[in-house]
Amino acid sequence: MPNPKPISKRIAALAHNLQWAWNPTTRNLFESLDPQIWHATNQSPLATLRMLPESRLAAVNSAPEFASATAQAEKNLSDYLKAKTWFQRTATPAQRRMTTAYFCMEYALHESIPLYAGGLGVLAGDHLKSASDLGIPLVAVGVLWAKGYYQQRVMPSGEVRVRYPRTTFDDIPITNTRKTITLPIGSARVTARIWTAQVGRIPLVLLDTDIPANTPKNRGLTHHLYQAGSEIRIRQEILLGIGGLLALDKLGIKPTVFHLNEGHAAFCALERIRRLVKQGNPIDKATQKIRRTTVFTTHTPVPEGNDRFAPAMTWRYLKKTAEAAGFNRKEFLALGREDPADNKETFCMTVLALRLAERCNGVAELHGETARKMWQRVFNAQSHNDVPIGHVTNGVHPETWLADEARPFYAKHFKPKWNGAGPADDWWKHARKIPAAELWDFRQMLRRKLISDMRKRVREQTLANNPAAAQNQINALFDTLDENALTIGFARRFALYKRAPLVFHDTKRLAKILNSSKRPVQIIFAGKAHPADDAGHAFVAKVKKFTERPEFKGRVFLIENYDMAIGRMLTQGADLWLNTPLRPNEASGTSGMKPPLHAGLNCSILDGWWPEGFNKKNGWTIGNTHPESSRAKQDAADAESLYTLLEKGIVPAFYDRNASGIPVRWAKMMGESMASVCARFSTHRMLAEYAEKYYLPAYAASRSR
Repeated sequence: MPNPKPISKRIAALAHNLQWAWNPTTRNLFESLDPQIWHATNQSPLATLRMLPESRLAAVNSAPEFASATAQAEKNLSDYLKAKTWFQRTATPAQRRMTTAYFCMEYALHESIPLYAGGLGVLAGDHLKSASDLGIPLVAVGVLWAKGYYQQRVMPSGEVRVRYPRTTFDDIPITNTRKTITLPIGSARVTARIWTAQVGRIPLVLLDTDIPANTPKNRGLTHHLYQAGSEIRIRQEILLGIGGLLALDKLGIKPTVFHLNEGHAAFCALERIRRLVKQGNPIDKATQKIRRTTVFTTHTPVPEGNDRFAPAMTWRYLKKTAEAAGFNRKEFLALGREDPADNKETFCMTVLALRLAERCNGVAELHGETARKMWQRVFNAQSHNDVPIGHVTNGVHPETWLADEARPFYAKHFKPKWNGAGPADDWWKHARKIPAAELWDFRQMLRRKLISDMRKRVREQTLANNPAAAQNQINALFDTLDENALTIGFARRFALYKRAPLVFHDTKRLAKILNSSKRPVQIIFAGKAHPADDAGHAFVAKVKKFTERPEFKGRVFLIENYDMAIGRMLTQGADLWLNTPLRPNEASGTSGMKPPLHAGLNCSILDGWWPEGFNKKNGWTIGNTHPESSRAKQDAADAESLYTLLEKGIVPAFYDRNASGIPVRWAKMMGESMASVCARFSTHRMLAEYAEKYYLPAYAASRSR
């Protein structure tokens, strides 16, 4: 029976399940509404619908081709939601009654939904998508940021200009539940509106305090993600942890397991203890029960990445909750201190989470070891080997990052069956058998697409920063973007330990490598620093200034306003992904897991996930695992290693061609990269590990007395 709703209403309904973010059929429908508006709105289906001229909207509602395409997209979504999932196939009836509440401060679901800053959000978004694909019972909790993270403009001088445009909530696929919660944050009573988003099978609950019921100060609580200032940060974290729990109550959701993704949500565990104590449980028993059902993932070995608050301020904001849970001031503050007896030590959210979660993990094998050493004092352990922090290595959600243009290639060589797939399904292993010529043509196609996209962005960026720029100046940049040159990508947060400018350590040597007439190389940078991180912004400025130097102009580029769209563009098109963190400061780093989806190779410090991923045949390692005696010596040694790799290994492997023009060595490494990385470092594998090693044991504990 035909659907009586107008086509435009049906398309809007499709937009409200974010499964389209990894479904090309539905995205193609959205784009066909008006390709120009679609790209101008950062690929927002609801904004595209809103901006359609009346004549075009009428055509959409009357044209048979739109009715057919919409029906097909609806069927795809229905088939997806009805498919029998891995968890349904493998879990017992009792286990299927588990529900995990996943708390995170940011979620990167799509570039048109600005609720994320960087890697933590990207990981969280991919986590939800794989939980949906695998059918793992999970509900997510976060914050609806009105102005999100900042938009970045890098001026020719290197100055970084920060802008916070307000998000139009009508343009993002969220639903106002018409429900609110009210919670104490210090002496104030703050009301938050509850919104929801649907990510495939997974509901995402979002809190918003920018409503008339609140004072201007509290309305601004959900304006900016990671706003500088410890007072607003602790208030935001109370909202996420305690307010998120209240929101689940209001929606009638009763989780059995709680997963705190980073320490930002640790106050959730405190509130859960308070509730058990109120029910008459002794504090020790209440704390033990909450610990058994709480999972905590720590993401950073960098001290600055772990929120710490002054003791007096912490007590001022949490006094009522802590006392209601049975803690006095000294006892409560001790929960957040590495040394409970040190009354001067600040209150650390990571320490609080470690103390109130029985199941804790880092996000790579090396990071697990680093975390055990870093937090040894918290557990009063004689050896870091006795610290109960494990690891679940991060992954990426393959369908989110795949190039649509590459899908015919995958269909031919891999025959993937995405719907209903499980964590052990591995079609990528067939990559080693792909003929070198076909694999090389595939890589060439993706690089050329990257260069085409780059030319558009360079033009827009140049005109935005310098409206008077001469056309011949822009044309000169176009001409230098070489669609056949070895293309290196570097895109990530511009934190000091990631060392974005390391490749410029010896500018003469680098210039010689890049400017070879027969074997040219080009590097594309993108990334943001925290808005309050002056040193990180200085790194952005430094890279920008290098792009303007004569020996690097046209060989080194910096793309502004790094987001998911730029991340996809670069990881799909770059031949080589460069990663230069100061070991062991990279907890995991997921950007390097994405190029292998498109036969890209990695060249990285042995940090984060790469020690597990590198097999001596699928990329290169910079330096070694033996630290130098100073940062300057470490930078010099790693830069020397990188230059040698480029000169003697990477560039020759890319440009040494057979009689048919195929780089046989490079092609073999591409196949190995796809086969060895893609399945192993997917969020499907990651979610299965969380389910089997963390969620289900915690659920079993929740059912025991």
